[in-house]
Amino acid sequence: MHIDPKQEVVKSKGGRLGLTLLLVVVLMAIFADLLTPYDPLAQTAQSFESPSWEHLLGTNHVGQDIWSQLVYGARTSLVVGLLVAALSTVLAALIGASTALIGGVYDRIVMRLVDAFIIIPMILLLILLSIYVDPNLGSGAIIAIEVLIGIIVVGIAFYMVRSLGWVGLLIIGPVLALIVLARNLLPTTGGLIIILSLLSWQGGARTLRAQALALKEKPHVAAARGFGANTWYIIRRHIIPDMGPLLVADFVFCVRRAVFLQAGMAFLGIGNPNVVSWGSMINDARQWIFLDAWRWWLVPAGVALSITIVAITLIGSALEPALDPRLRGEVSAQN
Repeated sequence: MHIDPKQEVVKSKGGRLGLTLLLVVVLMAIFADLLTPYDPLAQTAQSFESPSWEHLLGTNHVGQDIWSQLVYGARTSLVVGLLVAALSTVLAALIGASTALIGGVYDRIVMRLVDAFIIIPMILLLILLSIYVDPNLGSGAIIAIEVLIGIIVVGIAFYMVRSLGWVGLLIIGPVLALIVLARNLLPTTGGLIIILSLLSWQGGARTLRAQALALKEKPHVAAARGFGANTWYIIRRHIIPDMGPLLVADFVFCVRRAVFLQAGMAFLGIGNPNVVSWGSMINDARQWIFLDAWRWWLVPAGVALSITIVAITLIGSALEPALDPRLRGEVSAQN
């Protein structure tokens, strides 16, 4: 049965509410230059000025306009979320489909790697990597972080060897390469996008692989293989198009995860200090919690982040019945 993700979202009350909320955030990000005359990083007034017509939410501890930081923070969150979701969904689709069609040793190695990364909390790994690249870190702290990262790598290696035999050690190279890549790229926004993408495809790949295993038994796919079509042609022309609704759902939930992780890392002071985000606003505001100014600083950023997460969650929830036939009847009755 053909499923139109757009129609599934539009006909759901929660989906329509999510789209409306997300549209407000998107418009705020697109028209940030029109919504405020100030650069979010420029000192435009005295520190901790109260809200006024010139500064709708007042100013922070260095005289920067808080409203400007709020609207430009929307742009940062959406850009990171959309780019990470796009890259990780493409990786998940290609890897999930290829493991299903190729099978064999390739499938076993990739799926065991997926399992290994899924059981490691991503936020813990990102915090360790981010601290590792901090230029102000002392030698003792660096050694401690290297020991923790080494324990994680050894744990992954042990799991791979136990699952696949000594061939599992082949995965150590890519894992070490990821750590080196993170050390060089993570302090920048572009590097954060790349690292989050490389750490976000595993769950989607497992789901898409299960779908691809079912699709490869379909008559039109079997016919294409019978006519001699190669694996990548089948993936490109048959498997990926048939997984469209599932790809949309994976993309939506990946956007939510990326927005949350970016805000969380910024809250911890990890990332480019010259890029304004809601997480960095909350991090700065909590240091001045003893002043009345914090409420115009922390609360708007927290509300904006919460609205964005809720909006994306509502859209994703509206898509779930489209992917699970057991839920379709329940949702139809509610709507």
